Amino acid sequence: MRCYFLRHGIAADREEWRGPDADRPLTDDGRKRMIREARTMAALELGLDVIVTSPLVRAKQTAAIVAAELDLRDRLVEDGDAGLDFDRGRLARILKKHPSADAVMLVGHEPSMSETLGDLIGGARIDFKKGSLACVDLDEPSSLHGVLLWVLPPKVLAARRR
Repeated sequence: MRCYFLRHGIAADREEWRGPDADRPLTDDGRKRMIREARTMAALELGLDVIVTSPLVRAKQTAAIVAAELDLRDRLVEDGDAGLDFDRGRLARILKKHPSADAVMLVGHEPSMSETLGDLIGGARIDFKKGSLACVDLDEPSSLHGVLLWVLPPKVLAARRR
């Protein structure tokens, strides 16, 4: 099984945001960059079966942009297990909800996303910037052990193609 981990795009500054953190949205620049990133993801032909997003606004907005660009709006699922407390146990629950999926994208947050990703691949530390995408090949979804195939930073994903 392939698991793709996508950190949400650039969101409103936490210190300047007035309102609940869960409602903090992507900035205009964050939306524009995520659209460019999603176009690159479409070109990569990831073969996604489902996109699972955190219920926080910035993650949902990120996932919606990707789902629209990949023509997967009908495969976009909101799941609280992908939220701020994401970990291996929550990943296992998510994967059990999608037993026939061969490729899953998870859209979430730091620091839980990079910590979980690191645990899956043997304890690595990963610098997972906003808008980064990583691909892990899981031996067995139930084992929660895998191999990191690649990590693409947002600058690479958002680079303009000629």
